[in-house]
Amino acid sequence: MSPRDFSREVLQVRLGLMRELLDDLDAMGDVTVGSLTQDRITRRAAERILTQLVDLAADINTHAATSLGGLRPTEYRQSFDAAVTAGLIEQELADALKSSVGMRDVLIHEYVATDLEMVAAAVPLARRD
Repeated sequence: MSPRDFSREVLQVRLGLMRELLDDLDAMGDVTVGSLTQDRITRRAAERILTQLVDLAADINTHAATSLGGLRPTEYRQSFDAAVTAGLIEQELADALKSSVGMRDVLIHEYVATDLEMVAAAVPLARRD
């Protein structure tokens, strides 16, 4: 398959993985600063789920934008704008989701100490958006 070929299966698999991650996030219940502080497993699970959701969303965006819109986003943030151009999502949602890229970068690359308040605040946003 060339990079320009659209694959419904690629999108379905990634969307299925996102659904599983969101189900896992729901199974965790309320994620608070306290629960993240007291339970390292909960913190690491929440952080990993959040980063995987962003990775999968960017993969979906890039696949759709490349195959449907002839665009080739080179950065995660760009992938959300490209998804708008390809007709995958609305601009309002793209704008809301772009901030998740910054959170993902901090969690993956550990540029700074993780702000657990931001992680706890990101969980309901991930569930909603």
